[in-house]
Amino acid sequence: MPPLIRDRAIASDEWVYGGTPDPSGAAKRVLPLAEYLAVAASGDAGPGLAVMLKPEEHDLEALQPHLAKLPLVVIHFPAAGDGRGFSQAKLLRERYGYKGELRAHGKVQVDQIWFMARCGFDAFDLAPGEDAQLALAQLERFTVAYQEGAEKLVHPRRRAH
Repeated sequence: MPPLIRDRAIASDEWVYGGTPDPSGAAKRVLPLAEYLAVAASGDAGPGLAVMLKPEEHDLEALQPHLAKLPLVVIHFPAAGDGRGFSQAKLLRERYGYKGELRAHGKVQVDQIWFMARCGFDAFDLAPGEDAQLALAQLERFTVAYQEGAEKLVHPRRRAH
């Protein structure tokens, strides 16, 4: 299992991605968007369910009514150079006011952490082979930013105009 960074610390992950429900109901599950919306429509979406967004799922309107009760939204990065997840994170934090955990998952590389945090991510499933301690250090990478951010983890000084 790749390392998980949550709130500036290496953490264990209690969430299970997809799969069949745990008969005891103990496991917290992350479901694809379509599956989560189907469960939510049936009234069975509780605090033990979260949603994963793929890059092509750019219309977040369907998810908006559920954001207040979602403990976790995972945004998948299928490739290190795919920036669509940055936009999804920014929209969730700024337009839709999502306050829960926002996690980057997939090909998450150390050199992207600071920029992801600026967009609102507060948790990161690092790609295999990435150094968790180095990733934590990246949250202190810059002290000045030229533009506003939706960050919760990094708070750089704003550049004087």
